[in-house]
Amino acid sequence: MTFTVHRIIRPTLPLGALVPAVLWLTGCQHPITARKVSAQQSYRESTVSALSQNDYSAETRIVLHRFNLEERFHKEPAETLQWLHEKARTDDRVDLLFALAELSYLHGDNLLRNAPYGANAVPPPAQDYFLCSTLYAHMFLVSHGRERQDLFDPRVRTAVSLYNRSLARGFMRPGDSSGTVDLSSRVRQLPPGPVQVEFSQPGLAWDLSGIDHFVSADDYVVRGLTVRNQQSGLGAPLIGIGTLKGRAQIANRVPAAVYLRVPGDVRQWSAGEAKVGLELYSGYDRPDFAFGGHTLPLRADITTTLAHALNDDSLWGLDRAQFLSSVQKVKTGVYPIQPYVTGRVPVVFVHGTASSPIWWAEMWNTLLADPVLSVRCQFWNYVYNSGNPVPYSAALFREALTDSITRHDPEGKDPALRQMVVIGHSQGGLLTKMAVTNTGDQLWQALTDKPFAEVKLNEEQRRLIQRSYFVEALPFVTRAVFISTPHRGSYRTSSFVRRIASWLVKLPSDVVHLKDTVKRIEKEVTFRIKVEGAPTSLDSMSTRNPVILTLADIPPAPGVTSHSIIAVKGDDPPEEGNDGVVEYKSAHVGYVKSELVVRSGHSCQDKPVTIEEVRRILLEHLASLPPAATTPAGDTGAAPTK
Repeated sequence: MTFTVHRIIRPTLPLGALVPAVLWLTGCQHPITARKVSAQQSYRESTVSALSQNDYSAETRIVLHRFNLEERFHKEPAETLQWLHEKARTDDRVDLLFALAELSYLHGDNLLRNAPYGANAVPPPAQDYFLCSTLYAHMFLVSHGRERQDLFDPRVRTAVSLYNRSLARGFMRPGDSSGTVDLSSRVRQLPPGPVQVEFSQPGLAWDLSGIDHFVSADDYVVRGLTVRNQQSGLGAPLIGIGTLKGRAQIANRVPAAVYLRVPGDVRQWSAGEAKVGLELYSGYDRPDFAFGGHTLPLRADITTTLAHALNDDSLWGLDRAQFLSSVQKVKTGVYPIQPYVTGRVPVVFVHGTASSPIWWAEMWNTLLADPVLSVRCQFWNYVYNSGNPVPYSAALFREALTDSITRHDPEGKDPALRQMVVIGHSQGGLLTKMAVTNTGDQLWQALTDKPFAEVKLNEEQRRLIQRSYFVEALPFVTRAVFISTPHRGSYRTSSFVRRIASWLVKLPSDVVHLKDTVKRIEKEVTFRIKVEGAPTSLDSMSTRNPVILTLADIPPAPGVTSHSIIAVKGDDPPEEGNDGVVEYKSAHVGYVKSELVVRSGHSCQDKPVTIEEVRRILLEHLASLPPAATTPAGDTGAAPTK
């Protein structure tokens, strides 16, 4: 058998020609380059971290490269983290702590991304690595004086964010899709060693039995509110979700924040001697705390708590439901949007016709973020059926405010409660006016010329009329703000509109009884206004109603300061204008201390100029009070309640 061997002849190139050929084949690319890019791209690449991308920062890469651990971390992240922890026990360079914080966060995040699904799936220990990240970040920031931390060092900013973002995630219950944050004292078995967690409430005296659970505010994106107000600092902002059932959801959410105090180091941790303090604070109070020889603010987020409370279908349908129906979808009353705290001035918001508390959301969001108002005021709102006659609703309002004061301070020891501010929009402004005015018998005289004492009535009939038409100012309300208020009625409440409303609006039995009482005494009393059927709020706000016209001319009681914010559409002179519902000449009253015209439609509560004016008025009110009247005396310990 014969074999033929074919020889392959390969041309050879001299070395001098080979190098240019290789460079040509690789496109003349140098192994080390500096390529000019846009400012945005340059910034993005220089600020990469585990918080923004599924990658680590350049500062952490330095540490991994130092110990030749980059490839190992990608293949064996848990083992690499343990190796770095052991290294940090003997190596005092704080960049090790920073790298451990970032890599622990990245590993925890990857565990969650790749977590198995299904009823029998075992959740990965992602929470353990987030808690490790929190501990390492805290140790890095304190650094035990081993190295000075420069505020311009990008690692400091990233470490603060790692601490804040990993803290709540570190205490979430494994496999809990609701994101519940577990605040309790216990031992956490972490990969580097056990950690004793001791829970306390140094900045929050509420009874936690009123809180069903906490969730992390960082897990939510806010829509619908113009700005997201957050206080910068250390800590994790939380939303406390109350145990209240029913539809008072605004009062069923409270902002809180946790801080994890880490007094030890990696050596104590490895030795099983690590003890940390999990501290809970109120999100309303803007507390400071000691940290590494400095005083730092606690991070808080009030906007997300507010948005979470307003994310409820029943609240968004409340405006029309409470106007048309005699059934109270939400029981008439005063609802706080925060737990009562002694020493803080109540600011009560009263919505208008076919409206609800949600229309105050933008104003609340701004005022609650104010550093002065947030710690010296407490915000309440009044909910009522706005289809009822104004005098009747105003009587219920005065009674509800009185009940709230008595319930919170039965012994009269809190002077701040006696400096209340009431802010009313539209019909709510009329309720506000009737809370700060002594009318005597003037409203009755506006109805008829016969003295009330001479009218033949039984005790129940007399009580019904007296509570609505004989008004005494509440002694604890010292300032009132009228917004788009139809003091002399609304030109929109024509007789045709009022007739339509009388067909649609269902009134409660008390109002029907009041109408029947008026009908019974028509034979002996001549009324200045024709009584046809059960009156609604639109009848009360008619420009021909003598009661409202008389009320407009009565100034607030002595000791009450009042202000007007009047909406006017377009650019015409205010005196000739209106807001689409109320004319300027109806909203203008001469006895207020200040008047501001806002170029807007009727619903101007969410306009920045309106909000800024309310803020100015509230600051003026606080400045006028003696210091003792608004010195916080501490939380009452009350859970979120009506």
